[in-house]
Amino acid sequence: MVNAAGKFGPYTGWDTRVLAGRGPTGAELVRSRIALRVRLRSVSPGDRLPDAGVLAEELGISEITVRRALESMCQDGLLDRRRGRAGGTFVAADWGAVVAVLHDADEAAALDDFHLLLECGLVAHTAGELPDGRLDGLRTLVEEMDRADDPARLPELETRFHLDLAQTLGGTGIREFAADLLGRECLLRPAPDPAVVRARNRCHADLLDELGRGAMDPAVRAVKAHRHAGPN
Repeated sequence: MVNAAGKFGPYTGWDTRVLAGRGPTGAELVRSRIALRVRLRSVSPGDRLPDAGVLAEELGISEITVRRALESMCQDGLLDRRRGRAGGTFVAADWGAVVAVLHDADEAAALDDFHLLLECGLVAHTAGELPDGRLDGLRTLVEEMDRADDPARLPELETRFHLDLAQTLGGTGIREFAADLLGRECLLRPAPDPAVVRARNRCHADLLDELGRGAMDPAVRAVKAHRHAGPN
């Protein structure tokens, strides 16, 4: 991995919370993974979440930590707690509006910087070493974004692309790390405009083309271009 002062930098002014080198706390993990599930549309606003015990087992943390994190998200307005036989913890119906209110541009930018460095490092490390067919699943996602008729699906598909890119280039551990970054970003900024995602998808396609050719420098440029891509 290239360091912050190396070829893909310099990257200065980063939030030390992002670069501290520690994993997320249990509460942060709960918040980021719920946010990621909403972005991936595995749960939707108004849906009931699994019980705290189920979430604790899935995430490998204590049930009391999950309960405290859920309570914090209820206080923030991201979740609703309902009592009674049909009760439980539900994703707030106005999830998107609450995220917009909680928007933290500085921290979101710091996470985005770190995610950029992660992907540049993965590309530099693996360019020219990927076996035939390794990028096929990613190409399928790019094609699916191109064909998507429902604009609401585009942020979901783009997030899946970046998770699968981390898995393809770095393995399961790197995918989990990317999932934490992306989930935290989902809590700090609203979903991107579909027109922006379509523009960024051209960078996704360019990246895969350059990786397929084993061209490291153009592939890294495609990763960087993704950040600034927008509709014409």
